[in-house]
Amino acid sequence: MQDVTKKTEEIGVVTDFFSHVSAAAIQLSASLKVGDTILIQGKTTDLEQLVDSMQIEKQSVQEAGAGDSIGIKVNERVRRHDKVFKVI
Repeated sequence: MQDVTKKTEEIGVVTDFFSHVSAAAIQLSASLKVGDTILIQGKTTDLEQLVDSMQIEKQSVQEAGAGDSIGIKVNERVRRHDKVFKVI
């Protein structure tokens, strides 16, 4: 499941997916910044992408920390309970 050639850190979990805008709601357990690369993985999900924007309460932010609930655009469908990792 997790690519052992890349060093990753678990930073959160997907709490919702909005198909009409292709966006995921993520509950963070560690910090995340615009420009970071993330992996979202689950039973049927394996997505790697660059975070090019994120929002908290419909306001654009450059950085979010542990405990924040963020929204980001995703390139494909993700599912509730998928784990989110930051590539470091």
